[in-house]
Amino acid sequence: MVNFFEFMLGLLKEPAIMVGLIAFIGLIAQKADVSTILKGTIKTVMGFLILGFGAGALVGALNNFSVVFTEAFGVSGVIPNNEAIVALAQEAFGYEMALIMFFAFVVNIVLARITPLKYIFLTGHHTMFMSMLVAVILSTAGITGTVLVALGAIIVGSLMVIMPALGQKYTEKVMGTDQLAIGHFSTLSYVISGYIGSKFGDTSKSTEDINMPKSLMFLRDTPVAVATTMAIFFFLASIFAGGDFVETISDGQNWVVFTFMQSLIFAGGVYIVLQGVKMLIAEIVPAFKGISDTLVPGAKPALDCPMVFPMAPNAVLIGFLCSFAAGLLAMGVQGAFGWTIIVAGVVPHFFVGGAAGVYGNATGGLRGAILGSFAQGLCISFLPMLLLPVLGGLGLEATTFADFDFGVVGLILGWIVS
Repeated sequence: MVNFFEFMLGLLKEPAIMVGLIAFIGLIAQKADVSTILKGTIKTVMGFLILGFGAGALVGALNNFSVVFTEAFGVSGVIPNNEAIVALAQEAFGYEMALIMFFAFVVNIVLARITPLKYIFLTGHHTMFMSMLVAVILSTAGITGTVLVALGAIIVGSLMVIMPALGQKYTEKVMGTDQLAIGHFSTLSYVISGYIGSKFGDTSKSTEDINMPKSLMFLRDTPVAVATTMAIFFFLASIFAGGDFVETISDGQNWVVFTFMQSLIFAGGVYIVLQGVKMLIAEIVPAFKGISDTLVPGAKPALDCPMVFPMAPNAVLIGFLCSFAAGLLAMGVQGAFGWTIIVAGVVPHFFVGGAAGVYGNATGGLRGAILGSFAQGLCISFLPMLLLPVLGGLGLEATTFADFDFGVVGLILGWIVS
């Protein structure tokens, strides 16, 4: 009997198993057939594991880049990346994160049922990231066990209805309907971009009225854009650090080859993570959507930020470039003042900057897309820097949370628990 309980405890302490249970329970509740239940549960667990494999590759490349960057410029460069910091924290807080995530879904459904905020947050990986952020910060205040899980689930579940509601005014302008909502914890980026576009933009000229040069079209391919941008930064840092130094951490591999390969490994890690997330979400979302459809009539699905990309493709690219330019400017300011430099991460600047460009365009045309995405680019460059002390030891591992909402929620929660 003791061995049985030890087996069950060991099983439930595996975050991948816990996430798989979410899909399993959801499919059981829908009275799915045995084949669908098995497929959905196994693919959910595999998606979670694949996410971990990709994060491992990504973190390895990040660590090498951090060493080279520090040698090159004598500063501590931190690359904000949600997947990387979750991978770092997974060993210490994976169990708590999984439980918070599970019960946050329940809180989301209850709040959507009993309040006017009829939003079901379906971006599972951002729920996972926010659950990890909340678990880490609450733990720094000495909160553990059941209290940590209960508080974390209430906080995350509340954010899952509050944030889509905050962005709904602008989401309706973007999508042309009130039946969809944004379910992405960068909502404040989109709100700021939409607000700036409405105040300083000019709706007479849309981003979709211009033709983008073909030479920049490759940036729409995410893995290529990630590899190219990372290679530029890595080569620049390697040149300043010196080939001899780089070869001391490459086990003798030629520094040019090492730098190039690390850039590709980073991009490959991001790609694997995205595939893992896609597999995870593809299984877990339908499982929960069926429950929400039954329990919360009239609910609006809150979806990931790529939902808005087809509405203004040119605005996506313009938003990415403007957001990234703001990230580079912020690096200069941070270096000049001797602050921790937040390296402009191509992943958040592409996804969040691109979506912010769409929101800015919807309320202020081309000018709104440029100003709105640039402003949010500054925000996601300085907020991660302010968030680092709140994360305790995790903030010293060359990465931090990237998106706007994580910065704001983390700082407020950190201030409360301190």
